[in-house]
Amino acid sequence: MGDRVKRTLTLSFLLACALLYLGESLLISGQGQTRGNTSLSRWRPARDLNGVGYVGASACAECHAKEARTQLTTPMGHASERAADCEVLKTRAPLTFRNGPYTYRITRDGDRSIYTVGDGAATISEPVLFCFGQGVAGQTYIFRHGGAFYESRVSYFQALQNLDITILHPRAVPSSLEDALGRPMSQEATQGCFSCHTTPATGGPRPQLERAAPGVSCEACHGPGERHVAAARAKNLKDPQIFNPASLDALELSQEFCGACHQSFDTVMSLAGQGGAGNIRFQPYRIFNSRGHLVNDRRLSCVACHDPHEQLQHDEAYYDSKCLACHLSSAKEPKTEARAAPACPVSAKQCATCHMPKVELPEMHYKFTDHWIRVVRPGEAVPR
Repeated sequence: MGDRVKRTLTLSFLLACALLYLGESLLISGQGQTRGNTSLSRWRPARDLNGVGYVGASACAECHAKEARTQLTTPMGHASERAADCEVLKTRAPLTFRNGPYTYRITRDGDRSIYTVGDGAATISEPVLFCFGQGVAGQTYIFRHGGAFYESRVSYFQALQNLDITILHPRAVPSSLEDALGRPMSQEATQGCFSCHTTPATGGPRPQLERAAPGVSCEACHGPGERHVAAARAKNLKDPQIFNPASLDALELSQEFCGACHQSFDTVMSLAGQGGAGNIRFQPYRIFNSRGHLVNDRRLSCVACHDPHEQLQHDEAYYDSKCLACHLSSAKEPKTEARAAPACPVSAKQCATCHMPKVELPEMHYKFTDHWIRVVRPGEAVPR
């Protein structure tokens, strides 16, 4: 049996054991802040709770003004826009692309954006409903056609400042104008996409677009806030009636919670070929493969480096202190119970430039930071 297969089986077994243990522990101990509130005690992103009301970020801002204000500036806060408000479509249209006989155009008409596909003999045009992605790497468009939601076959890519084939869509010439439109979204796919790009959009068999707030905001991660706001206004917070992800340990937080949208180890392992080179985008999966992750250390969880309420830090020196929370800064430094991971023999600065390199994903025309933390050797293939 090859080393890769052995490692995969070992990781799968250990994750299964860990999740079984965590599940039993939670049944025994409850969820800290949310104990007594069974509907919120196991809240996870990409889910909806029937009978529990959402109040919107403005209600949260009454008490949590700073968090509500700064969270709006984050990439998650810009995970989607309505077409009327979409900066890319307001400033870049018209956008065009050609694939064989098929032409693609996205044009602006007042506050509407129109997605049009033609084959020289006929055209199909539909208004864009939602824009998924903030446009730093790219942006994909959602529209309705024939009563179904569709994901556009072409997306905007910032590096091109124009359209190209959406990732995971075939680049071959489509067999018909209908096929050229894009991918019809199943009910499950529609719910999954909207629940990870808006807050909230689900609550039944179909997305409820009229109540969807663009982007990922407070209640996407903390759960619906109606009961919490009522408790806060009544000054009765013995049971705060809200979910706090800080109550989770590192494995739950990165895999089960953040991984609900950013793709966990289990999810990616269920994909053919682990999703191919495209899994570079799936940070929870990549970090799970990092040496040391299985110790369930919160210093190697998503929030160890990223505050979901704050703008993403792009200065790689910022992350050095995160690495040195576990690693010694030099071989001469004595080990402690808290810090015993070996020192890098090259440097104690700019750790991420070597150990978390940026990897170009050609289909996305963008370099993604690889969260599979490791010693990267020259000429070595990027692991999947």
